[in-house]
Amino acid sequence: MRGEDRGSVTVEAALGIGALTFVSALLLAGIGVASDQLRCTDAAREAARLLACGQPARAEQAVREIAPPGARLNIVREGDTITAGVEAEPVAGLLPGIRLRSSAFAIAEPGSGP
Repeated sequence: MRGEDRGSVTVEAALGIGALTFVSALLLAGIGVASDQLRCTDAAREAARLLACGQPARAEQAVREIAPPGARLNIVREGDTITAGVEAEPVAGLLPGIRLRSSAFAIAEPGSGP
């Protein structure tokens, strides 16, 4: 009976290490996604503030600096209201099929232009 069980501990250890590695990778990916979502939110807020002041070039620059790499700025302006949206792929595109989106709303300051 003892000969039949030989190596079973090694197999169980290998499976345990593999499962632990997988769970750790998922945990790190989740932290990366949460961090990138916060960066998108911060970038959208800053872009909306700059757009309300009439500084669209600085708003685009802020998104490039604050948001994750490859993020896009979408601007919707209706009358005096401005909505700045930021969209990006999390964790530098390592998680296919997942897109992060965040938006912020602002009221244009008087004289800030169209």
